[in-house]
Amino acid sequence: MTATPATHGLVIALLGVTGATAHAKDTAGTGTHEDLLDEVTIIGDKRDIRDVAGSAHVVNQEQLQEFLAADVMRVLRTVPGVYVQEEDGFGLRPNIGIRGSGLDRSSRIALLEDGVLIAPAPYAASSAYYFPTQRRMHAVEVLKGPAAVAVGPRTIGGAVNLISTPIPDAYGGYADLRVGDNSATDAHLNVGNRGQRFSWLVETVQTESDGFKSIDGPDGRRINETGYDIADYMVKLQLDSDPTSRYYQSLRFKGGYTDQVSDETYLGLTEDDFRADPYRRYAASAGDVFNGEHEQLQLTYVIESEGSWRGEITAYRNDFKRDWFKIDSVGGEGIADVLDDPETYALEYGYLTGSTSPDDAIVKRHNNRTYYSQGVQAEIGWDFDFDGVDLALTTGVRVHEDEEDRFQSDDRFRMEDSALVLTSVGAPGSQSNRVGRAEVTSYFVNTEIQAGRWILTPGARFEDIDMTRLDYSTSDPDRGDGPTRVRTNSASVLIPGMGALYQLSDNWRVLGGVHRGYNPQAPGSSASEEESLNLEFGFRYGNNGTSLEAIWFVNDYDNLVGTVTASTGGGGEIGDQFDGGEATVSGLELNAGYGSLAFANGRYRLPLTLQYTWTAESEFKTGFESEFEPWGDVEAGDELPYIPEHQLRATAALEHDSFAVNFSANYVGRMRTVAGQGPYVPSETVESHTVFDLVGRWHFTDSLSAYVKVDNLFDEVYVAARRPAGLRPGLDRTAYVGISYRL
Repeated sequence: MTATPATHGLVIALLGVTGATAHAKDTAGTGTHEDLLDEVTIIGDKRDIRDVAGSAHVVNQEQLQEFLAADVMRVLRTVPGVYVQEEDGFGLRPNIGIRGSGLDRSSRIALLEDGVLIAPAPYAASSAYYFPTQRRMHAVEVLKGPAAVAVGPRTIGGAVNLISTPIPDAYGGYADLRVGDNSATDAHLNVGNRGQRFSWLVETVQTESDGFKSIDGPDGRRINETGYDIADYMVKLQLDSDPTSRYYQSLRFKGGYTDQVSDETYLGLTEDDFRADPYRRYAASAGDVFNGEHEQLQLTYVIESEGSWRGEITAYRNDFKRDWFKIDSVGGEGIADVLDDPETYALEYGYLTGSTSPDDAIVKRHNNRTYYSQGVQAEIGWDFDFDGVDLALTTGVRVHEDEEDRFQSDDRFRMEDSALVLTSVGAPGSQSNRVGRAEVTSYFVNTEIQAGRWILTPGARFEDIDMTRLDYSTSDPDRGDGPTRVRTNSASVLIPGMGALYQLSDNWRVLGGVHRGYNPQAPGSSASEEESLNLEFGFRYGNNGTSLEAIWFVNDYDNLVGTVTASTGGGGEIGDQFDGGEATVSGLELNAGYGSLAFANGRYRLPLTLQYTWTAESEFKTGFESEFEPWGDVEAGDELPYIPEHQLRATAALEHDSFAVNFSANYVGRMRTVAGQGPYVPSETVESHTVFDLVGRWHFTDSLSAYVKVDNLFDEVYVAARRPAGLRPGLDRTAYVGISYRL
C-alpha cells in the first residue's frame, strides 16, 4: 500500500496525536518524496472527510475567506453539533461545547493548535482564558464521535484543532487591512518562502476596537472603553533533508507571542435596564480589564520513508499569564444576586449604577493566574497490504505536564457620583493562593482497515493522570511556610473507540461508531470522573457539488460533572466539582450543500449551504439536590441548561469571476439557563434569536480585492447569556471595509 496524502490524514484523524505531517516541496523536481502540506493536521484536506469513519468537519481556507470572521464562534456555527455561547460579542474567550458537553470556557472539549493541546493547562485547568487568534488560522477542524479519541483526554464532546498559516509553496505574502465601526482597525500580514532545503514564514495580527458598549461616567457622560487591543506574532522555520536522500527528514520550529488587553467585565444588566439600553455598562465596571500574555514554542522532527512508514516527535511549551481585574462584589453581596433582585438589594444596585457609597463598598479582584503546559508527543505509523486488505497502523505516546498558579487579591473602592475612588489595596495572594498541577502519560494505538467497501477503525487510548493541588495560606505570599493542605487524585483510564464506514456506491456512505467518553477530574476534586457511552450513526452523500450528511448521536452519561467557575457561578469555591449522575444528550446533525446552481451561461453561481442541529433530548435521568447553581435541585427529566433544541445556519452566495456576495442567517433556539422542565421561566431563559451577516467582495485582479463586511446586518438586539451576572447582549450591527492583497 502506497501512502497518499488522504491516507495520512485519515490515519491521524482516527487516533493520531500530532496529525498528518508533510514534506517540503521538491522545488528541484528531482526528489522522490510526495508533496504534502507542511502544517500539522488531524483530519487532513477536506476531501478526505468523505471516507472518515466518524463525524469530522473541516472549515477550510476558502470557507474562512467567505465571511472573513475574526470570531471563532461565528466560524464554528458552520459545524452542526457544536454549541457556542457569546459573552463579550467578539469571541475573545469563547464558550464552545460539542454534543451537549457543556460550554463553559471551552473547558470540556480538547483544544489544539496544529495538533498540540493549547488550553492554558489542558488537564489541571482547561478553561480557555487564552484562545488562539482566529484571523491567523488557515483552517479549523472539528472531531466528534470515535474520531475524538485521537487527541484525548476529553472525549465526551470532541476536539477543535486550529490550523495556523502554512509556509507558502513559493515566496509570497498576504495583507488584509480593515477599518470599521467603534474605531476598529485590523491588520493581518504574513510573508514567507518555500526553499529547496530551508523555508520560513513570519506573521502578525494587529487588531483593536473601542467596543460597542459604553460605561456610565460622571456628569452623565458615557465612556467608550469597552473594546480590546491584540498583538499576535508568529514565526515558522523549516529545514529539510536533501530531496534525493533515501529518507525524507525535516526539522521544524514554531514560535508565537500574543498580547491582549480587553476592557471586559462580568457585570451585566438587570432585565429593565437591558430593555432600556442593552449596550449600557454600569459605572462600577469602569476600569475592569483583562491583561494576558501567551508564548508558545514547538520543535518537531519528521522522518519518512518512501511510502512504508513515517515518524514524528514534537516538543512543546506554552506559557500564559493573565490578570483579569474586575468587579466581584458590592456592599458585601455578590453582583449576580444584586442584578437578579435589584429591589431587595436596592442600596447595592445604587452603588453599581453610580450612587455615592461608603469606602470599600465595591470590591474588585485581581484574578491573577499563571499557567504552563509542556511535553513531548511522538508517533510512528506503518502501511501494509495483506492480499487486498489495506492496513494502516499508528502508535504514539504523549508525556505531558501542566500547572495553574492562582495568586489573587482584592482592591476596594468608593463610588462617588459615578466615579470610582480607590480606598484600599489588597495584599498579594490574600484572596487565593494555590497551585494545581497535572502529570500525564498517554499512549494510543489504532488501525485503519480497508477491505473492499469497508473501512474499520478500531483503536484505544490509555491515559495515566496524576493531579496535585497545593493550598497555601493567604497570609503567606512568599509560600515560605509550605502548603497548608495538599490534595491528590489520580486516574488510569482506557478509552476505546471503534468507527465503521461502508461505501454503498461512489456517492453514498453509511457510518457508525461507538466510543467511551471521558473527562478527568480537577486537581484535588472529590467528584467522580465524568464518563459516558457515546454512539453515532448516519450517512453521507456527495456528487458534483451536492453534499448531504445526517448523523444521529447519543451521549449517555454515567456521571455528569459540574465545575464552579467565576464565569458560570456554582455556589462554591472556584474549582469545586459536583456530581450530576446519569444524563442523556441525543440529537440529529444535518449538513447539506448545493454548489451546482448557475445561470447566464455559468457566469453567475449560487452555492447554498445549510447546517442544522436538533437536540432531541438533553436531560437528567435522576433527581438530586445540588449546590451547583446552574443545576439547583434537580428532578428526573430536567433539561440541561444552555442547550437549545434547535440551531440552524443557512448561507447563500452570488459569485462571479469579478465579485462575490455572501449572506448567512444564524438561528439559535431558546434555552434554559437553569436545569428545569415544563414551561419556560422568563428569568431563567435565553430567548431565540436570528442574526444575519453579509460580506461583499470585489476582485480588481487575481491578487487585489476590496470588501464590505457587516456582522448582524439587521441589528438584532438579543440576550446572549444570563451568566455570570445579569443579562449580556450580543454584538450589535458592525460594519467594516477592507482591502486584501496576495503577493
